[in-house]
Amino acid sequence: MRAESLLHMDRSVSVRTPESIAFSYELAGLGSRFLALAIDVAIQTLIVVGIFWAIAAAGAGAGSHVRTGAPGASRGATSLGIAIVVAILFLIYFGYFMLFEAFWNGQTPGKKALHIRVVRDGGYAADFGSCAIRNLVRVGEMALGFYAVSAIVALLSPENKRLGDLAAGTIVVREDRAPSLAGLIAAQERAGAQSGAPSLLSPEEHALVDRYVSRRDGMMPSHRALLAAQIAARVRPRISRDLQALDDDELLTQLSGW
Repeated sequence: MRAESLLHMDRSVSVRTPESIAFSYELAGLGSRFLALAIDVAIQTLIVVGIFWAIAAAGAGAGSHVRTGAPGASRGATSLGIAIVVAILFLIYFGYFMLFEAFWNGQTPGKKALHIRVVRDGGYAADFGSCAIRNLVRVGEMALGFYAVSAIVALLSPENKRLGDLAAGTIVVREDRAPSLAGLIAAQERAGAQSGAPSLLSPEEHALVDRYVSRRDGMMPSHRALLAAQIAARVRPRISRDLQALDDDELLTQLSGW
């Protein structure tokens, strides 16, 4: 029971959008974050072993054909080799997190396995800048007792933020609970009685649709789909049948600017 509590750390954070819609996120607990890290480190280790095995095999094959050179040349080759090794290790152990989080919707393979992801403060999708900052800070975090200081900071933080999250303005959230859209659900129920003939949308509904379309590219895909579904459900009963056949996102895109 204690281990389960550490894994989930039932903390949440609420974000209110400009449309006055409240998203409630369940924050990823310290346990799930470290399990995700363990998976990622295991993958990184396998990658490193594979790369250096390939380099060693290639070097052994080429060594039999290379004659012994001058001592200076040998030292230069050794220095170059060390520099290449350091660059490879840095790219794998830090570029791995940076690139996956930036281009895989805030997730690494470990985070995806644990159903957690990185988002920016305010619920926006993580961008390259924030992912770069939080993972450059990771260099110092690993040096501080392999995340020991960051673990303490995350436990003390109301939003479970480690040092990298504080620097980048990010949070790590769980995916297994849908955000609450109480305001839109109530509006949807009020509109549900109007399932008869098409009628014009209200100015507020037009504004809501336009704001969704203008902000959709910065949303997490799961939240974008849920928000589109709620807004579309509100307006769909009062539009023409040909538009009703469109999926939620396409429908709102078509209605935007009308």
